Amino acid sequence: MLEQEGPFTPKFDEKGLVTSVVVDANGGQIVMLAHMNAEALALTIETGIAHYYSRSRQALWKKGETSGNMQYVKTMYTDCDQDAVIIEVEMTGDKVACHTGRKSCFYRSVEGIGSDDPKLVYAE
Repeated sequence: MLEQEGPFTPKFDEKGLVTSVVVDANGGQIVMLAHMNAEALALTIETGIAHYYSRSRQALWKKGETSGNMQYVKTMYTDCDQDAVIIEVEMTGDKVACHTGRKSCFYRSVEGIGSDDPKLVYAE
């Protein structure tokens, strides 16, 4: 049964990608969300260094290759149907994951949660 045993056989979406939630192994903070194609996933497993697929550039990228903020994989988990992974990483360099220079890409809070005013929830 796929949900409980057997080999790691990720289910890539129609674009050939699997979603990757990246967590700081030292503290558990979610630092980024990225996507991996089969090559990026294989390189990550083989090297222990996080590789991703950039949807905007349509290219493989090794996280930190130019910035020095490498991500060394400590553990990787997949969900029950293997269409997403969580990667716990140890970051090097300035220990930032976001291109804005922040440790995490998740720094903006969403306003209007539970509001009756749909303009606060949906931008036009």
